[in-house]
Amino acid sequence: MMASLLHEELVLLNYQADNAETLLKELATILQQQGYVKDSYIQAILAREKEFPTGLNTPGVKLAMPHAAPKHVYKEAILVAKLAQPVMFKEMGNSGKDVEASLIFMLAVQDPKNHLDALSKLMSIFSQKEKLLEVYNTVDKKRLIEKLNAVLN
Repeated sequence: MMASLLHEELVLLNYQADNAETLLKELATILQQQGYVKDSYIQAILAREKEFPTGLNTPGVKLAMPHAAPKHVYKEAILVAKLAQPVMFKEMGNSGKDVEASLIFMLAVQDPKNHLDALSKLMSIFSQKEKLLEVYNTVDKKRLIEKLNAVLN
């Protein structure tokens, strides 16, 4: 059921960005250009990240999981970006701490139940250093999708 969330055109390897805001705008624009999200998604994700940061201090590879409300989404997807250099995000839970995120999972989800489902399944690998490093070190888009689908399905 969740398999359709990952698409090769939404897997970005060695992505380059100077800061979180630029990164979020660019990734959201890719989702928008590919027809997954509405124009409003870009502003929505920026606003939401300011209010509810999504940086996670995960073992092995630090990451961020930016997302916006379902009303900004046309069809569900997860954009995965492996960054060439880490980008600073604020830590989830408003600790105020910085997280040097190297892996970004940008979620475009319409159904809140699916959203929570995908989040909890992704969270299950986020606590496992080896699995996270394995995902991060995968250099082939198809293999990366296979590895994530193994978790999501």
